[in-house]
Amino acid sequence: MEFQSSVKIVTEWDIVAARQLGRNVSKELGFGTVDQARITTAISELARNIYLYAGKGHIYIEKLHRAGKNGLLVIASDKGPGIPDIRKVMEDGYSTSGGLGAGLPGVKRLMDEFDIESNVGEGTEIKAVKWLR
Repeated sequence: MEFQSSVKIVTEWDIVAARQLGRNVSKELGFGTVDQARITTAISELARNIYLYAGKGHIYIEKLHRAGKNGLLVIASDKGPGIPDIRKVMEDGYSTSGGLGAGLPGVKRLMDEFDIESNVGEGTEIKAVKWLR
């Protein structure tokens, strides 16, 4: 799979860069301002998780064209500690960082498709898709 764009997440400023990239690509694809905001919020949350829990990783953004539909694929990938209990982190209100706990359940709600794979000691990969209506 070839990615049009990616941002390496190492500092808090990279979270801002990832958000901006997501906004630009979603705008290019023709998403309205509300969906652009949903996408950038999801990217921000995914990038923040990489920064907080894995220390470093990547946000990849790709334009999708599938079955006559256009969309945006966001992949958050890291080689961090992994998530021991995916079910638990997908519960609303669950937070290990003292945040609001909107986290991954929030990302799932903001996007149309959501998939998470994580192996303890190896890292995590989250894929989220937003389709253009």
